[in-house]
Amino acid sequence: MDPAVATASAVVMDRLMARQGAVSHSVQQALASQITQLRGDRELVQLLGSSVAGNVETIFHALRHDISLENIKPPTAALEYARRVAQRGVPMDALVRAYRLGHGLVIDAASEEINAAELEARIGLAVFERITSVSFRYIDWISQQVVVVYEEERDRWLANQNSARALRVREILAMPPSAPPADPEALTTALRYPMQRTHLAVVLWWPADSENEYGLARLESVLRETAEAVGAQDSPLFVAADRNTGWGWIPLSATAATTAVDIARAELSTRTAAPAVALGIPSYGVDGFRRSHRQAVRTRGVALAAGTAGVTAAGDPGLAAAALIGENLDDAREFVLQTLGALASDTANDARLRETLRVYLHDGGSYKSAGAKLNLHFNSVKYRVGRAEERRGRPVEDDRLDVELALLLCLRYGTAVLSAPSAGD
Repeated sequence: MDPAVATASAVVMDRLMARQGAVSHSVQQALASQITQLRGDRELVQLLGSSVAGNVETIFHALRHDISLENIKPPTAALEYARRVAQRGVPMDALVRAYRLGHGLVIDAASEEINAAELEARIGLAVFERITSVSFRYIDWISQQVVVVYEEERDRWLANQNSARALRVREILAMPPSAPPADPEALTTALRYPMQRTHLAVVLWWPADSENEYGLARLESVLRETAEAVGAQDSPLFVAADRNTGWGWIPLSATAATTAVDIARAELSTRTAAPAVALGIPSYGVDGFRRSHRQAVRTRGVALAAGTAGVTAAGDPGLAAAALIGENLDDAREFVLQTLGALASDTANDARLRETLRVYLHDGGSYKSAGAKLNLHFNSVKYRVGRAEERRGRPVEDDRLDVELALLLCLRYGTAVLSAPSAGD
């Protein structure tokens, strides 16, 4: 390589590597936005981010240090992401398209840095051609690797699960509201599960980084034991969502449904080394089967974003609203910071002020009522509310609804929507 080109290439790559995190994040955001099949739940989107970051880091280091592609190994996260989307039934062409789009965005970033370096035209063109050539070969190579992994995992996944039953469940869940009413008797026969019941949907999962030796079998066992505890009218239905996650439904009588969530929470909370669990709201019939599942899935999304283990239920106060508002966590975080100002800082003192303010507003602005709930003197509540307003920078009555929603997001998502403490906090 021409020494001048090598020197210029090193300068450009140093500039690119300095903004590697930002490039990876922008690629992840673009892929999740432009390829709908890759959105999935938050855990899948997070794994997409890890896959993108791994690929960007690998190609940047190869270019910066002139590493031959023959000496490169596929990023672990990229291969695991291919396995996971195969398990979720995401089409392979969506995965391959993601690599094409991501490559284009990385080339755009490289072009920006070449222009910013103000290189001689001949040198700049040579650097651009080198980056383009090496990155094209890398994308061709890594695409082949992930396609092989995808196909192997898809074959294994379909072979190991009860594919006909799972496929029918997914078809039911995907039915649009405008579709003709489904025949519950036919579905009962196909699924070997009673559809004309009240259904409590359950999502159970092991943490993504766990190596639980029991995997899906243990999740199904937990579902069966929970169904027994809540007084199920028949055997529960279990379907694998991926190798760490299971979807379940428990058939209930109308009477048992009224207490099922509380009993399930109590039963699951006593376990050691238990999976994380999200519960829907018990609902009747085919529509209830779908509705309760959607609620459980959204509830799981809140739990994942907040890093919450244990049991979370869709019927918990404020959770449904938090799930809807928090569908885009970046927007939710921005809303919290704009609404609460310095009060959104992730400190123990601000946490106490936020909780006091939340209870005070929930109780209709009564210092006495809030004090009783918080076990504080009403003057202490009054002081904390005043300090909360000082931290926020304006009275809460100016936009009370926004404040209550922001405090709800803080309660449900925790550090995921809070800001890092400043030097003065």
